Amino acid sequence: MPGPPVSWVGLLLIYLIPAIKINYWILGLTLFLTIIIVVLDYVLPSKGTKHFGGSKYGVWGTNIGLIIGLFFPPFGFVIGPFLGAFAAELIYNSKDANGALKAAIGSFLGLLASSFMKILFCFLLLGIYFVVFFLNLEIWF
Repeated sequence: MPGPPVSWVGLLLIYLIPAIKINYWILGLTLFLTIIIVVLDYVLPSKGTKHFGGSKYGVWGTNIGLIIGLFFPPFGFVIGPFLGAFAAELIYNSKDANGALKAAIGSFLGLLASSFMKILFCFLLLGIYFVVFFLNLEIWF
């Protein structure tokens, strides 16, 4: 779900319109936050796996499942990390299906947390759009 980068490009396009005034510091700060959000989007599912008792194999399974899941929209993005963590934990420790399920649930919760974070950030950018574009107010730091 490429929400924050696409939203930031929209803010950049507003910045390029000469009739609308927006401070370049806002543009730079939102770019910095967008980069952080994108990185956290890939890190949080792995951290969730680790937090719920997953091994390094479960973390790798989460990351591989996340990448493979991108090729199977719309549900692959959600199911991929879960299945990747579950399969990797089962391969690593085939006798502990409950531990594998717990690590997979941690991966899913990490994915939910990163998605919630992205939604909140996109609403923040929407608020900036509204203030700058529709109200035609200049934002300063």
